Amino acid sequence: MKNVAITLSQLEKALDNECMFDGSSIDGFVRIDESDMYLHPDYDTWAIVPWRKHENIQTGRLICSVYKADNETPFERDPRNVLIKVMEEAKQHGYGFNVGPCEFFLFKLDEDGKPTIELGDEAGYFDLNPIDHGENCRRDICLALEEMGYTIEASHHEVAQGQHEIDFQFGDGLLTADRVITFKHVVKTYATKKCINPTSPSAG
Repeated sequence: MKNVAITLSQLEKALDNECMFDGSSIDGFVRIDESDMYLHPDYDTWAIVPWRKHENIQTGRLICSVYKADNETPFERDPRNVLIKVMEEAKQHGYGFNVGPCEFFLFKLDEDGKPTIELGDEAGYFDLNPIDHGENCRRDICLALEEMGYTIEASHHEVAQGQHEIDFQFGDGLLTADRVITFKHVVKTYATKKCINPTSPSAG
C-alpha cells in the first residue's frame, strides 16, 4: 500500500480528481516522460483512522484508483483497476464475487525491535489467556476496525501457534479487497504498538 497525505485545504481538489503524483518514482508504473498521474478517490472508502489523532485533529483516509496523465484513462497496472475490470467482465457473464477473510500470524521481535521467526504464543484453536498472548492485540484490532466501519463477526486464536483469525462481514470483490488492504495495515499497526519488548508479537 502507498500513501500521500494532504491537508484539509487540499481536500476539495483531491475529491475533484485533481491530486497528482509522480508515477515514474514507483517501480513498475511508468517512464519519466509519462510521470504525471492522477488519483481518483472512491468516496465509499472514506474512514477515520483511529490511531492517527493529533491534538484533537482526526485523520481520514480515502482509497484511490490510479489514472493516466489525461486524467480520464484508468491506469492498467493499478491492481485496483485490474480487479474492477475483471469484476465487470465477470458481471457480463452473470457472475459476481463475494469474499470474506482473514487470518494472520503474530511473531516476536528481537532486542532491536526487528521481526523474528519465533511465534507469539503456543496456543491452539479457541484457546484463551494466558497461553493466547495475542488476545489483547486482537481486541484492539477489532475495535479499530469497527471504528472504520467494519462489521466484526468473531475473532479467536486459530489452530497453529501464533495464528489468529478475525472475521468481518463478507462483501463484493472490490469492497473486500479494499478492506483486506486496510485490515493488513491495521493489524501491523496494532501489532507494532504491542511490540514494546522482545517477548511481544509483530504481525506477519
